[in-house]
Amino acid sequence: MQKAKAFEALRRCVSQRGSSLSHHRAFSAQPNYVQYNDVEDLVTVEGRAKSRAAILNRPSALNALNNAMAARLKRLYESWEDNPDIGFVLMKGSGRAFCSGADAVSLYQLVNEGNVEECKNFFETLYKFVYIQGTYLKPHIAILDGITMGAGAGIALPGMFRVVTDKTVFVNPETQMGFHPDAGASFYLSRLPGYLGEYLALTGDKLNGVEMIACRLATHLR
Repeated sequence: MQKAKAFEALRRCVSQRGSSLSHHRAFSAQPNYVQYNDVEDLVTVEGRAKSRAAILNRPSALNALNNAMAARLKRLYESWEDNPDIGFVLMKGSGRAFCSGADAVSLYQLVNEGNVEECKNFFETLYKFVYIQGTYLKPHIAILDGITMGAGAGIALPGMFRVVTDKTVFVNPETQMGFHPDAGASFYLSRLPGYLGEYLALTGDKLNGVEMIACRLATHLR
C-alpha cells in the first residue's frame, strides 16, 4: 500500500515537471540538491588503468536510486567520457540486485514533506543521465546480476554490452503501481519482437537472463 501511494504521488510529480529537460549534452555537473554526506559510499568506484566501474551500493534497499546516487552517476559518467585515458566504463550492483529502480519511498516522503522541487530534480537528473548513456562515446557495460527493475533497466539497457546471469530478474512493474514505464522504456520496449514490449509494459511480467538474450535485451549470458 505504501508503494502504491508512493507511485501515485510520483505520477503527479512527473506529470507536473514540464519541459525543463534539455536536449543538449552541456548539462551542469554540479546538482544543487545532494543532501547525503555518504554519497561516495552509495556509488563506489573501482578504477583500472583503462577503465572505471561504478558500483551501486545500497544492498539493503536493492540498490534503489535516490537523488544523491543519480547525481553522482551523472557526474562520474560525464567526467569519464571526457577523460582520454579511460577506454570503457562498467556498472554493476552490490548484493542480490543490480538496481530495483527509483527509491519510491524516499520520493514519496519528499512529496509528503512538500519538497516537490527536489522530487522533480530527481527525475530530471535521472533522465539526463539516461540520455548521456544513450549517446555515450565510449563502450558501456552493465552487469545485470539479480533484480533489475524500472529505472534500473533504464540505466542498464543503453549500454553497448548488457551481461545477464542465471540470477537476473528483469521487470517493468510501474503500471502495477499506477505509474508508467519510464527512463527510456518507451525506446527499448517498443523495439522488442511482436507485442512483447506492450505485454511487459502493461502486465509487469518478468524475464530471466535467458529470455533477455532471446529477445535481444541482453547481449551476453555469464
